[in-house]
Amino acid sequence: MAEGEGERTKKRVMVAIDESECSHHALEWTLANLRDSLSSPLLIYTVQPLQNVSFLAAASYGSPPPELIRSVQEYQQKVSLALLEKAKEICSERGVVAETITEMGDPKEAICQAVEKFDVSLLILGNHGKGALQRAFLGSVSNYCVHNAKCPVLVVKKSG
Repeated sequence: MAEGEGERTKKRVMVAIDESECSHHALEWTLANLRDSLSSPLLIYTVQPLQNVSFLAAASYGSPPPELIRSVQEYQQKVSLALLEKAKEICSERGVVAETITEMGDPKEAICQAVEKFDVSLLILGNHGKGALQRAFLGSVSNYCVHNAKCPVLVVKKSG
């Protein structure tokens, strides 16, 4: 086998998470059902959505001070890092090596871009349980990724 050939045949699995219960369930499902078949570190990915700071402008009667915007962004970063740290701890407790990644942007697009960027072979998402009407008006990250990600997408739905 040529050098590096084994690396290319490894399947990379990525679980995209947020603070929701369905996202936590998708991670737990992955660890329970795919743990033995993971050949490389499990990628745990979260996206910090670009926050709409227009409410800050309204609250400050004009342009919000840069310190306030920076403070909101720093808080968002802390929340994302804490979420990833907890997910990594859950993986460690189950004997799974995990690599965590956080990026900013629109979750739908950022997840699909990350699939390509990190050469992901399987993307796993939790199902937020939106009804057909909500999906039609608000869109769905899982629906978007199923149609646009450059790899198979597994959407884990919590029963009950």
